[in-house]
Amino acid sequence: MANRELQLNSGMRCAKYMLIIVSFMFALTAILLIMVGTTIQAIFGDFDLFIDGHFSSPPALLIAIGFILIAVATLGAYGAVKESVLLINLYGVCLFLVFILEVAAAIAAFVMQSQVREMLVRTMNEALVAYEKDTTVAAGVDFMQTGLGCCGVKGPDDWKENYSPNNMTRLDADDVVVPFSCCGSVGPSANDNEMNCVDPYEYGCFNKMNFIMSQSAMLISTGATTVAFVQLLGVLCAFMLAKTLRRNKSIREARRWQLQQSLGVLISGGKVGLPANSAMSGYQQLENSNELGTQEPYTYTPHSPSVN
Repeated sequence: MANRELQLNSGMRCAKYMLIIVSFMFALTAILLIMVGTTIQAIFGDFDLFIDGHFSSPPALLIAIGFILIAVATLGAYGAVKESVLLINLYGVCLFLVFILEVAAAIAAFVMQSQVREMLVRTMNEALVAYEKDTTVAAGVDFMQTGLGCCGVKGPDDWKENYSPNNMTRLDADDVVVPFSCCGSVGPSANDNEMNCVDPYEYGCFNKMNFIMSQSAMLISTGATTVAFVQLLGVLCAFMLAKTLRRNKSIREARRWQLQQSLGVLISGGKVGLPANSAMSGYQQLENSNELGTQEPYTYTPHSPSVN
């Protein structure tokens, strides 16, 4: 009996610690999701001029999933410490809901990745057209060209029709005037009051922007998909551990009841009845016989058999 009880307690302890470790791993995963989502959201924020509004939804959803997963992991660890089957089942249900959110984030990122090229071609050309009309657009284009070391959409020639200095008749057909944000280095011109672009960037910004946006979308989709499958294993593990805890607790309660039965601790009507083979029952019977002896005293007669 002692060995079985020890095995039962060991199984309960193993299941408890396993769930705590799994919850801790999910908490670390949630922190990684928050970091990835925050980084991608910051990148999208720097180039928000060229990104449609709905493209910011997947990284925001990834951040929200991270915070929800931290709360769910805390619930799982608390349920394991308390050995609560209800809390562990609730933990498994919450993990499944988080799994659905992660699948949704992955699908949204896959769809976003397929729309990046078309979106960038449209938004970048619109930005070049409005460069001299809107200071906000000009600041965004200059930030992109300076930060990425590029010029125009496909190359510097994109500025021929979108930058007014190119309308001067004294320029040759092959010459093109570009904003200073397209210049790798600048130097003085023939007029000392002006600066000349000495070394303009030769490549356009589209390929670099497309690489950044596509890689960001792929990171969201692959990260969310990987974590989602791990999350599904966590759901199965949580339900299996809840089943194990329920079975072990049932066995422990059954053995406790059997022990009470063997000791005769049976509560009935608020009184405790002693078993027939208990040592205290002999004293109770002796007391009852004494009470009977006071009512009908025993009389010795000579015909009584002698006791040798």
